[in-house]
Amino acid sequence: MSGFYDHFLPEERPFVDRVLEWIERSAELHELKRTDFLDPRQQSILLSLANREPAVTVRLDGGYEGAERRRALIAPEYRYLDAEDIAIVVLDIEAPSGGRLELDHGDYLGAVLGLGIKRDRIGDIHVGDEGAQLLVASDIADFLNVHLRQVHRVNVLTSAKPLEALRPVAVEMDEMTFTVASLRLDGVASDVYRISRTKIVDPIRAGRCRVNWRTEEDPSKPLREGDVVSIKGLGRFKLLEVDGVTKKGRIRVRAGKYV
Repeated sequence: MSGFYDHFLPEERPFVDRVLEWIERSAELHELKRTDFLDPRQQSILLSLANREPAVTVRLDGGYEGAERRRALIAPEYRYLDAEDIAIVVLDIEAPSGGRLELDHGDYLGAVLGLGIKRDRIGDIHVGDEGAQLLVASDIADFLNVHLRQVHRVNVLTSAKPLEALRPVAVEMDEMTFTVASLRLDGVASDVYRISRTKIVDPIRAGRCRVNWRTEEDPSKPLREGDVVSIKGLGRFKLLEVDGVTKKGRIRVRAGKYV
């Protein structure tokens, strides 16, 4: 079994153990398991482990096509999951015209977490012109509807709505093109965040960086096209394209920083 865990980081082991238990109970006890919201890395772990067990089937659903954070249904392979309720509700948050433009994704998430709600109970957050829409587990929707009255000192109105009321907001990126000596994590990140390489190394080594939703503490890790990098306190970016080498031997890259 020790060799089995070599495929995962040490901090991922508790989640791996939970997934193995879910799969075992579905396969042997014929149980249906509905998980909380999983990030893409957790979804990848779940699918990789479920694929080892032919007696179970899995459905991932975040409430709309293209969702990043999704709940999973795990069940015996004979069970038809498309008809099962994924138990996700849209929490519509309306901010007054004077304050809505000041609020961002982090403000809405922080307000919900400040009420004692865990992050894994919240799915994607769509910030629009009228406020925001949060995809939340249905069993906490009423609580949030009653208690969420302020977001970053701005008074808000809330209402719980069905998934059909969701107005997805397309992800926006600030794209940039630059050259780097190598595709090292610290080198690319320093250019994206416009911070010196010396300063970018500290949060990486402190465990505040994730590459493809997996903790990465090695500043020299080489990035690949399509990688998503997030550093706590600095935001998130995607390496969109690696576009060859200049005459001086530097690598041309295109990255997009999430707005």
